[in-house]
Amino acid sequence: MNALSRLESLDKLLPDLFRNFGRPLRTAAEDFPAEIRLDVSEGEKEYTVRAEVPGAKKDDIRVTVDGNYVSITCEVRKERQEKSQGRVLVQETTIGSASRGFSLAHEIDAGAVVAKLEDGVLQLTLPKRAGAHSRLITVQ
Repeated sequence: MNALSRLESLDKLLPDLFRNFGRPLRTAAEDFPAEIRLDVSEGEKEYTVRAEVPGAKKDDIRVTVDGNYVSITCEVRKERQEKSQGRVLVQETTIGSASRGFSLAHEIDAGAVVAKLEDGVLQLTLPKRAGAHSRLITVQ
């Protein structure tokens, strides 16, 4: 019997309680984003940002652009209520905020920014400001 077969046999003998012993307990707070995760890509004329903001509504998201600095802040409210014959037995509410800021290589045309929220993902189109180019400086 090889080592893998022995481990599989041992796993069948252990109850579920011990099988998950080393894993941390999952809480409602884990569903709340500790930080906003980003994907940023650069095109010739614009940046595209995909930011994960699960549970946030569009009215609870704030995007600020200042030169080449972009800030995303969101408030998330998650509520769960269990009723039994009209009485509330359990009510769990999570309220909090998450934010993320980052700098880009070019200044952004703040007046032309487009923001859309779909399925918990904020999509930003950040056009580069005309005339704002980076320049390599030669050290002498």
